[in-house]
Amino acid sequence: MPRSDHDIKWMRRALRLAARGLGETNPNPVVGCVVVKGGRRVGEAWHHRAGGPHAEVQALARAGAKARGATLYVNLEPCAHQGRTPPCAPLLVKAGLRRVVAAMRDPDPRVDGRGVALLRRAGIAVTVGILEDEAAALNERFIVAARRRRPFVTLKAALTLDGRIATARGESKWITSPAQRRDARRLRRLHDGVAVGIGTVLADDPMLLPQPRVARPFYRVVFDSRLRIPLGSRLVRSARTSPVWVLTVSRSARKKTLLEEAGVTVIRQASSRWRVGLPWATRALWARGLRGLLVEGGSELLGAFLAAGLADAVALYRAPLILGGREGVPAFGGTATPRLADAVALRPASAAERRAWGARPGLVELWYPSHSR
Repeated sequence: MPRSDHDIKWMRRALRLAARGLGETNPNPVVGCVVVKGGRRVGEAWHHRAGGPHAEVQALARAGAKARGATLYVNLEPCAHQGRTPPCAPLLVKAGLRRVVAAMRDPDPRVDGRGVALLRRAGIAVTVGILEDEAAALNERFIVAARRRRPFVTLKAALTLDGRIATARGESKWITSPAQRRDARRLRRLHDGVAVGIGTVLADDPMLLPQPRVARPFYRVVFDSRLRIPLGSRLVRSARTSPVWVLTVSRSARKKTLLEEAGVTVIRQASSRWRVGLPWATRALWARGLRGLLVEGGSELLGAFLAAGLADAVALYRAPLILGGREGVPAFGGTATPRLADAVALRPASAAERRAWGARPGLVELWYPSHSR
């Protein structure tokens, strides 16, 4: 088998292994690794959870002495910095590998080529770029967060064919099918947290949890400029078991104290603005460890993220319904675009991107704003 085909075969295996960690490794990337010697697999693994052993460490342990002189395939450049676990690149050198094949460099500024350089200085042959597009799609939330220093933001809406998320009276349960709603809850677990506006909390009293549940912390974020969230809401009552963060500009010390006593984290923007600023909010969430944020509504919040150029992907759950007329709540609120030339241009997700999301045809449409990635 030609070397290029050989490399592609084993890198595809590494990517399949990496995908098993989706939803559990956050805020870390998903990583799969295969150790090959004499054309045969002698060790493989994937990263299971943040803080746990990295894929390379596990794969080398399973390969044992067979790793000496072998080739290691990994979908992301081995790290060269001390984090919650020791760096991987020095361990690869110690194992006596002959060659390392990485799908792409790690965009984390603590790595970004340092792992590759360390391996090459040790005399290990390194190839980078095998199935790079597929690897980038699999870790797009991690990559965008590393490069832009804010969470990867996905806007999610359940809407009718004529673009409404609720009737004129605010009725929205249920526009989409049970299967679509289950898939939307699955989408949550690909992110570090989910965000809604206070209007959604007051109207629906949601829990905002992913299904299946995740073992790692999952953050529920509320944009609530005036601290109107009820102390008796399901979010507040469950804040001690699953974190709730409220973003606000309110200076109400009493409400802040009551929320914090219930276990809610209140993050206040220190300004005279009348509403929470989205650039500030995304930076604040990134600083607290969020690398992927799913924004679920309502209409004004979705529209504001889109207008601010802070949307990296759009997930639409479209129902075969038409409300008609001029009434009803549009999926993306805010100020209407006056000119067609100013509209937000979208492109459909590629096949690799849809695979990375686990998107099932007929359930969800995935789109990317033209500025994304």
